[in-house]
Amino acid sequence: MKMKTLLKGATVCAFASFLVACGSAGGSDQVEIEYFSQKPEMQKVLQEIIDDFEKENPDVKIKFTNVPDAGTVLKTRMANNEAPDVINIYPQNADFKEYAADGRFLEVDKEAGLDHLKAGATTPYEVDGKNYTLPLTANAYGIYYNKDKFKELGLEVPKTYAEFEALVAKIKSDGKAAPFALSLNDAWSLNGYHQLAWVTVAGGFDGAEDLLIRTPKGGVKDDDNAKAVTKRLALLTDNGQKGFAGALYADAVASFAVGDALMLPQGTWAATAVNQQDPAFEYGMFAFPGDKEGSEFTVGAADLALSVSATSKHPQESKKFLEYLSRPEVLQKYYDVDGSPVSVEGVKTEGKFKETEGVTKYAFTDKHAVWLQSEWQSEDEFWNITVETVKKPDSAELVKDLNAFFDPMKK
Repeated sequence: MKMKTLLKGATVCAFASFLVACGSAGGSDQVEIEYFSQKPEMQKVLQEIIDDFEKENPDVKIKFTNVPDAGTVLKTRMANNEAPDVINIYPQNADFKEYAADGRFLEVDKEAGLDHLKAGATTPYEVDGKNYTLPLTANAYGIYYNKDKFKELGLEVPKTYAEFEALVAKIKSDGKAAPFALSLNDAWSLNGYHQLAWVTVAGGFDGAEDLLIRTPKGGVKDDDNAKAVTKRLALLTDNGQKGFAGALYADAVASFAVGDALMLPQGTWAATAVNQQDPAFEYGMFAFPGDKEGSEFTVGAADLALSVSATSKHPQESKKFLEYLSRPEVLQKYYDVDGSPVSVEGVKTEGKFKETEGVTKYAFTDKHAVWLQSEWQSEDEFWNITVETVKKPDSAELVKDLNAFFDPMKK
């Protein structure tokens, strides 16, 4: 009797073990991939998209990583060979290009959603003729303007730089508001303006880089190009709101939103901040005008851009996630909140985010220059040079400072 009881108990235990084993086998079919994000402001929407993906793909679990100072954390992890499976990394930056050249990423192909993108969307980011990124959205820099006041004063969006100068003079002569809302105490805020000065003078990204980083040491010259750029920076001098020299980014946004200044040089990302101020007027944006009509530019680059680590244990699932994110109906959810220009065909953008369409219409075209620092090793000092030149325009001093900045990067 005792033996029968023991056998019966052993049978129950064995059956229970079999059930556990079956359960474990089922669980082992699910793989986990890590998605490293650098878009904390879009975390809620991205989480909703991830949840939808997991419902459609129950065999894949997404570990969604959001950390403070994500850029620094990512560099540390890459240095320690701890790359996440899917990475939001900016393909215009030098670190991305270095990682790609070193074989740290897989090529992004049709399997990863490349067919969903507009023609040429990845071309600016190729490394040695190969593509390692899926750039889904981009940012762009231009000039915000108060539409109501422009109409009241009989002002029009400038089509040439000469018209831009005349516009500033008219606003200044009216005297009721400053031409520009500026924040010289946040030096980065005019980075786009300074870069666009070089881009429009030189006729594009390559022309600007040919005058700056691609010259020999001491090769930035005090020539007509440098003088033209200085002239564009001088357009801001003494044309900001009261206290602009000590103002921060938030101060400039507030000055524009309350009507103390009629224009704000800034990127598309500032629209959310402007809207939070609930301005009592309609506003829009225009691209930085060139010498001739039709030679205007905006500057920016990929924002929500994804790469797959070459060391991922689950490359197929990682690519499947990229393909899912690049579907028009999926990215539509992201665009409806973010409003940044998109590279995916089929996303409905018409009639939405009209405030920024004056520059977003150029995104992913030849009028959308990539940030010039994509060929530089750093950029912070360029910001400081911008501010000092706005405060005291002098082409010779600008050239001297630029050579001091660029020379250490040159061979």
